[in-house]
Amino acid sequence: MSRNSHTPRIFRCTVGVPGQGRIQQQSRRRAEQAFVTGILTSHVDFEHARPWGLTDAADFDSYLLDTAVLLGEAQQAYGSVRARMFHPGDFADFCLLHHLDPAAPAARERYLLNPALRTQLLPYQGEELSGDFIPRLVRARESGLTMCHVDLLLGGGLLAGAGGGQGAAREVPDARVRSAFQRGGELFRRMLVGAGCGAYEFRCAVEAPGGRLTADARILHWEDGAVRLNDEDLDLVCAVFCAGLALELPGVAVLRGSQGGAGSCGEYRQVAWAWQSTGFDWAPASLNLGEIAARPGFGLGSVC
Repeated sequence: MSRNSHTPRIFRCTVGVPGQGRIQQQSRRRAEQAFVTGILTSHVDFEHARPWGLTDAADFDSYLLDTAVLLGEAQQAYGSVRARMFHPGDFADFCLLHHLDPAAPAARERYLLNPALRTQLLPYQGEELSGDFIPRLVRARESGLTMCHVDLLLGGGLLAGAGGGQGAAREVPDARVRSAFQRGGELFRRMLVGAGCGAYEFRCAVEAPGGRLTADARILHWEDGAVRLNDEDLDLVCAVFCAGLALELPGVAVLRGSQGGAGSCGEYRQVAWAWQSTGFDWAPASLNLGEIAARPGFGLGSVC
């Protein structure tokens, strides 16, 4: 993680007392506490947030350096560190809805800890902010909005009582929805097992009231059977499948990428498989996605 040598500037997108002062004041009592923060993810968002006094950094690059220092300090002092995208538009709407002053620290605290938005939180484990972590924050916001849409369609049965944090959808409180969520997870597992080792991109879409639900995931499937993908992507894929299965909505899914590995003498082949659902079950189908022609996928019932 990039660090600079000077004391970090005050960063007031955190819960409670801002910046380094908050980290130093209660360090002895924080081993089991969580540190939650919001991060501006672009130059444009940084400029939009300037009037609210979220940071005294001179520019976005300096802001990222200061934020990296703050997160590093928080990692040493807290039991866990979590972050979400601080979206100026969402924040302004939130303040308008709740009659809050966007320049007040209390408004930022309420925004960051809003239960309806906790699906956007990601654990921070020392990643480079300018690497994959900031893009993940952006995707987590988009995914969180989709999760809320799914939860609304299911009458609050997906997220209610599950804590709303990272991975919360895996402990779905509603029995009917939980069954559909588990079926969605099994559906996704069979697609990956049938594909075998390789590097893939997955996309599924379900036509739902209020707009299409979509989920994307990048997957590394190792030759020993291990599968690597981000937890939040797995949750979203399962949630979209869950909505389709529970409400009998039509949908499509495509798995494409490079199949093969070192065990196959370094031989790789480009593949693109597709499945389609009319509302109840998923079956192989042919799809044309722009320049990509996806052939019918394998029968999922034949995969153990």
